[in-house]
Amino acid sequence: MRYAKRGPLRFTSHRDFARAFERALRRAGVPIAFSQGFTPHPKISYASAAPTGVASEAEYLEIGLRAEVDPEQLRRALDAALSPGLDVLDAVVAGSGSLADRIEASHWRIELPEVDPAVLDRAVAAFTAAGEVLVERMTKQGRRTFDARAAVISIDVVPPTETPSGAAAVPCAILELVVRQVTPSVRPDDVLSGLRVVADLEPPVSPKVIRLAQGTLTAHGAIADPLDADRDGTAIGGR
Repeated sequence: MRYAKRGPLRFTSHRDFARAFERALRRAGVPIAFSQGFTPHPKISYASAAPTGVASEAEYLEIGLRAEVDPEQLRRALDAALSPGLDVLDAVVAGSGSLADRIEASHWRIELPEVDPAVLDRAVAAFTAAGEVLVERMTKQGRRTFDARAAVISIDVVPPTETPSGAAAVPCAILELVVRQVTPSVRPDDVLSGLRVVADLEPPVSPKVIRLAQGTLTAHGAIADPLDADRDGTAIGGR
């Protein structure tokens, strides 16, 4: 399934969404399958969830069911059972292979209010020209230093006229980037840290970040929807 986090619901943590989704499964009467053992859990697998505070049009999960259901009916039922802003956009029958293996890269948009696009353009040029851009971030393994440049496949400053309605009414620089999935993951805030390292770019206002897509990289550097390979199915069955 593909789902979105929009508006204020972008501040929903992954754990909060997981709880909300399990409640939605119960309300929608979905015949969810459970794991074996003393503490059975619903069979739900999430793929590369966006950080808290980041909006997304391309979050993915996989569920196991005890019986076949129509994918579109399932999508509508779960979408109705979730709060507006947590929106189920697509559902297909899962084929062979792991969903996580199809997540190779993400396409991000970062809106930077009160940043001059020309200033951002110079910072991006410095970032692109650098062979390595080391940044620090606290991870589950402690504070880590890693290269934010190597994972960035493309990074571009987008003219304000190409942004959503209203974005051009105030000074706002727009950055779009495609980032390869690596370990540790390179997130949009890591790229902004890299721009600060190479060009002293300090946005005066908190950026607005949205994930536009994630999936498999094509030969031309585009990102293919990971559900495309499964679209020939007509029903979701037990696994």
